[in-house]
Amino acid sequence: MSDAVIAQIVRQTASLPGNLQQQVLDYVNELKASVQRGVPGEKLLRFVGTIPADGLQLMRQAIDDDCEQVDWHEG
Repeated sequence: MSDAVIAQIVRQTASLPGNLQQQVLDYVNELKASVQRGVPGEKLLRFVGTIPADGLQLMRQAIDDDCEQVDWHEG
């Protein structure tokens, strides 16, 4: 972000009452939380083929057995 935009946000926010400044801060925190995080797929390509076939079969079976089920006792 450019320094000019940050400075403008600071100036505009400084003129607001405290409760609205808090709303701005809360909104910024929500925006930060909504930004996708992770690793681009192309950076993971080096791991292709590193999981043994029997490990993949165990994962596949666990997904088939447990996904889309609700555990009502999970806390």
